[in-house]
Amino acid sequence: MKIKSIFSVLFVFSLFAVSCTDFTTNREILEGLKTDVYYLADDALEGRAIGTPGELKAAEYIADAFEKAGLEPKGTSGYFQEFTVKKATNPHEQAVIGTDGEGVTGRNVAGYIDNGGTSTIVIGAHFDHLGYGNEGSLHRGEPAIHNGADDNASGTAALIQLANILKSDDSPYNYLFLAFSGEENGLWGSNYFSKNSTIALEEVNYMINMDMVGRLNDENTLAINGVGTSPAWNDVIEKVNTDSLKLVTSESGRGPSDHMSFYLQDIPVLHFFTGQHEDYHKPSDDADKINFEGMVKIIRYIERLMDELDEQEKLAFTETNDSSSDSPRFSVSLGVVPDYLYDGEGMRIDGVTEGKPAAGAGMEKGDIVIKLGDSMVTDMMSYMRALSGFKTGDKTVVEFKRGEELKAAEVKF
Repeated sequence: MKIKSIFSVLFVFSLFAVSCTDFTTNREILEGLKTDVYYLADDALEGRAIGTPGELKAAEYIADAFEKAGLEPKGTSGYFQEFTVKKATNPHEQAVIGTDGEGVTGRNVAGYIDNGGTSTIVIGAHFDHLGYGNEGSLHRGEPAIHNGADDNASGTAALIQLANILKSDDSPYNYLFLAFSGEENGLWGSNYFSKNSTIALEEVNYMINMDMVGRLNDENTLAINGVGTSPAWNDVIEKVNTDSLKLVTSESGRGPSDHMSFYLQDIPVLHFFTGQHEDYHKPSDDADKINFEGMVKIIRYIERLMDELDEQEKLAFTETNDSSSDSPRFSVSLGVVPDYLYDGEGMRIDGVTEGKPAAGAGMEKGDIVIKLGDSMVTDMMSYMRALSGFKTGDKTVVEFKRGEELKAAEVKF
């Protein structure tokens, strides 16, 4: 029994051992993540919508965490960079970001580690969310607090923990940690920063974006978007994958998250993402559903990737093929959340919306659509092409697999 106990202790110690590059243990990271996510996703912050007291509390919390980690302030007023947005008054206008006077005021939070380098690595995550719902919510009920534990308290907590880790890192590069507001409204904060940066953008080596990294699944699937934005990415993303993560990559530097603001400034980017789910943009996206152990794996992966790139010169930027001419356009919806991390044949469902065609047909999370009408569905693109052939009022038959069972049901759009 004593020998077994000793081995148990050794096993636990190895599980939470220090990294070879820093003195922060996995256990410390885990506890820090829990503290940060539970604070940011608490009802008291009322969903952290831009321009609200909850958003300000979140910004102050992040600034305090940066200060405790020993980061220098790098905003325009201490750690904060305020910006004002005048919203569009009709669908044909765009919001005007950076206006003085009237509008909604948000703030980015910026902290800096000066290692004396000639280049800087930007690490970012947005901290705002949807407040009580309104525009962007998928909730079909009375207004309710959208805590956004995964979206994006998870990425913000990872940002804070990486700041603690990298403060003691011996790197030839400087680090700029950015927590953005206004992402949910249209990348307002990162857009503003990219055009009003507090460092010279030509000095930025690359940008890491963590948006929704709190739901690593049982298959350990991690999506990494933007691998085509520099020839350096493909050489390192698998090399540093020592935790047996299942990496699903895409080349484009564009996307509905803050890395795109930097990509548009000709900066190499990577976006880390553990996938959408049935709680996305709903009040049910709460802290008790976060996979904190999975977040530790992702943070360590990013740390190893950055360590590997320390040996290289400033990364070259590559513009990716972002043409949307081949993307199908459709006017109807099946009413499901696709599993964007699924790389098998067909389109796997990650969530079903009540009152929509799929729900009416009895479809469930985990079902894999293999045929829609006369069209075979082999992947996400073929699913969207099939969907684009229907209009409101059409009826068709959807075929799907549930486990090993093949099923079929009629749907009406």
